[in-house]
Amino acid sequence: MTTYRTHNCNSLRKSDIGQEATLAGWVHVSRDHGGVIFIDLRDREGITQVVFRPEENAQLAKEAHGLRSEDVIQVSGKVAPRVPGTENSKLPTGEIELVPNQLRILNRADDLPFPIDAEIHNEDLRLTYRYYDLRRPEMSRNLRVRHRAAKAARDYLDSQGYLEIETPILSKSTPEGARDFLVPSRLAPGKFYALPQAPQQYKQLLQVAGVEKYFQIAKCFRDEDLRADRQPEFTQIDIEASFVTPEDIFKLTEGMLTAIFKAARNIDIKTPFDRMTYREAVGRFGSDKPDRRFGMELVDLSEDFRASSFKVFRGAIDAGGVVKAINAKGFAGITIGQVDELTEIARTFGAKGLAFIKIESGELKSPIVKFFSDAEKKALQSKLKIEEGDCVFFAADKWDIACEVLGRIRLRVAEIQNLIDKGQSGSDWDFLWVYDFPLLQFSAEENKWNAMHHPFTRPKTEDVAMLDDPKKFAEIRAEAYDVVLNGVEIGGGSMRIHEPQLQEKMFQALGVSKDDQQAKFGHLLRAFRLGAPPHGGIAPGFDRIVMLICGAESIRDVMAFPKNNRGMDLMTQSPSDVDPRQLRDLAIKLASEKKG
Repeated sequence: MTTYRTHNCNSLRKSDIGQEATLAGWVHVSRDHGGVIFIDLRDREGITQVVFRPEENAQLAKEAHGLRSEDVIQVSGKVAPRVPGTENSKLPTGEIELVPNQLRILNRADDLPFPIDAEIHNEDLRLTYRYYDLRRPEMSRNLRVRHRAAKAARDYLDSQGYLEIETPILSKSTPEGARDFLVPSRLAPGKFYALPQAPQQYKQLLQVAGVEKYFQIAKCFRDEDLRADRQPEFTQIDIEASFVTPEDIFKLTEGMLTAIFKAARNIDIKTPFDRMTYREAVGRFGSDKPDRRFGMELVDLSEDFRASSFKVFRGAIDAGGVVKAINAKGFAGITIGQVDELTEIARTFGAKGLAFIKIESGELKSPIVKFFSDAEKKALQSKLKIEEGDCVFFAADKWDIACEVLGRIRLRVAEIQNLIDKGQSGSDWDFLWVYDFPLLQFSAEENKWNAMHHPFTRPKTEDVAMLDDPKKFAEIRAEAYDVVLNGVEIGGGSMRIHEPQLQEKMFQALGVSKDDQQAKFGHLLRAFRLGAPPHGGIAPGFDRIVMLICGAESIRDVMAFPKNNRGMDLMTQSPSDVDPRQLRDLAIKLASEKKG
C-alpha cells in the first residue's frame, strides 16, 4: 500500500495465513500474558492482534514489553492462525494474528488525557484534546458517515443538473434575523465585512444571473447562543433553482435525502413524505417540527368548556383563547418532583401554571374536577379516551401559548416514559413536510413585525393583498416549508420574491425605510429590475442530518473541530487576545482601553 504498510489493520483474513505483512498504527491495548505480549494494533480501518513471543524473538518481545497505549508503531511479520479457542468473532480479523520479526517505534505517546475506549462525560476535556478524541472508533465512524453523506448529496444534485458554486465568505451585514459576526476592514478603516448567516442573497442573485440550478455545501455563521444542535459556524446544503414550484423542491429534496441515507447507512426511506400545514402541526402536536413517533396529541376542548363554571377555562375562552389537553397514558404515577418540573416548563413558555387530572380507582382526581359538569367530564372521557392510570394535562390560554406549552409538556413526558426509541432502526425515520407558515410574526419586545423565515420569502398569492393592511399581517401565509425528521427541523426553504415592487412592499411591512432598503438591499432590488426569474429553494442543515443518521446527541459529535457550548475552541484557545498592533492597523480601540 505504502512504504509504511502493506495492509491496513482491518484487511488480513484467514486466506492470508502464511503471508508476510507490514502494518502501522496505534497501540490500542497491550497485554502481558506470562511474557507473551499481545498488542491490539489500531488504524482508521480496524484492529489486528499482534503477538510477540519471547521464545521466537526475545529481543523483540522485550521491546514490545515497553509499548504503551497510543504509541505509534510499525510491525512486519507473518500472518498466523490464532490458537484454537482464542478466536474473536467480534473482529473481522479475529481468526488471525500477526507474528512480527520487526518492530519500529515511530512515535511515543505521553500520559493520555483519558482512556480512548472509555465513555467520557467531560466534553470540555474531549474538545481540549480533540485530535485525540477523534481517534475513538465512534468519532472516526461519524466523520466517515459525514463524508459519505456529503458525497451522496453532491452526486445526486449533480445528476439533477445543479452546479456547485462558491459564494463569498466576506460579505455585507444585513438584517436577516440572527446577529452577524463582523470582520473589520484594514483597507477601509471603520468599515466591516460580515460572515454570511447563509448565502441567501448570493444564491438569489445567481438565479438572476441565469444559473437556474445552484447548490453549495456552504459554511454559515451566526453569533447566537448555543445548544445541542447549534454552533456559531455550521454547514448547510444550500439549494436554489429558477422556474420551480414547491412541488419541484419537495421532490428534489426527497430524492437527495433518499440518496444520503442510502449511502451513509444503507437505509431506505419512504417517499413521498407526509405533509401537514403549520396550523395543523402546531394544533395537533404543539410544535412546527412535530415528533410523531408517539401519540399524546393535543385535543381542543374549547367548545366543551365554553360555558364552564371553572373560571380559569371560561376566562381563557372568553378572552378569545382556547382550552387544550393531552392524555399521558399510564402516567398517573407522576411524582411531586415531576409535577414541579412540568409546571416550571409550562411557566417558562407563558402559562400561569399547569392543571392536570389523574385517573385512579376509576375516578378523576384533581382539585379542579369539582368545577366540571357531567357533560364536561363526558367530553373529556370521549375526546381523550381516558382509562385507568392516565394523566391529563390542560392548557388554557391564547392558541399559540396553549399549543406550545402542551407541546413542550408532551415531549418531556415522552422522555420520562421512554416513548421514543433512541436506536432508530430503518422504520423509525419519520419525515414530514410542514408548509403554509405565517409570513410575519409580531415581536412585542421590538414592537414591530419580523419575517418568520427571512425578508425574501414570498407570500402566498392569495394573501399578497393583506400586506397593505397591518391588521391582517398575522393572517398572511408564506410560500415556505420545512422538512422535519423525528421532531427535528432538518431544512427550511421557500419560494422567493422576485419582483422589486413586492420586495419593497415586504420591506415596508417590516419597517425598513426606503433609504435603508437602498443602503442595505439596493443590489438585490436593482437585480430584480433586470429580469429576475421566479425562483425558490431550500437549505437542509447538513450537521443535523448527519447527527440524526449517526444517532449522536449533539452536532458537536459529527463536526471535526467544533466549539463548546460557550462558543470557545478549547483546543486552540480561541477566541483569543490579539497583538495591539493588529488592532491599530484596523483602527480599533477596545472599550477597556478607552476607559483606561
